[in-house]
Amino acid sequence: MDVKDYLNPAEEKMELAVAYLDESLAHIRAGKANPKILDGIRVDYYGSATPIAQVANVSVPDARTITITPWEKQMFKEIEKAIINSELGITPENNGEVIRLSIPPLTEERRKMLVKQSKAEAEQAKVSVRNARRDAIDGLKKAVKQGLSEDVEKDAEAQVQKLHDKYLKKIDELFAAKEKEILTV
Repeated sequence: MDVKDYLNPAEEKMELAVAYLDESLAHIRAGKANPKILDGIRVDYYGSATPIAQVANVSVPDARTITITPWEKQMFKEIEKAIINSELGITPENNGEVIRLSIPPLTEERRKMLVKQSKAEAEQAKVSVRNARRDAIDGLKKAVKQGLSEDVEKDAEAQVQKLHDKYLKKIDELFAAKEKEILTV
């Protein structure tokens, strides 16, 4: 029995939890234009639901505007309809050449809601990291019954705890950065 058999999967799970949190936080609107807020919106493109970024050029000319330039003229109405029907809460402006999304400044109440949402995402990531730690420690305890020495098991548990602490710190840093971004007016 090798303790790496328990440490590596635990670290992988913890890394995935942090990566997922990073991705989730990128989709939360923070008052300034970020093309990732469009990632969840799909448009009907020849019968299949396709992300906007695959049927148009998405750019951010300034901090409060996202521009979408469809590659085909018939996509203007599809993209507009998809944005209006989404949960973004932004009305697109179409001038026949480009679709513009003006990102309105966030109200104080909306900022607090977004911070709360970000905190919930961070807490979910922490739970995943704790679950990975628990699984690794349970596996190590079973390994002791199969012949692993208790000293090695205790050292491995300490290593799992260090990994746990390292990833919780990363989660806290990601959340703090997102909170600062949301609360910056």
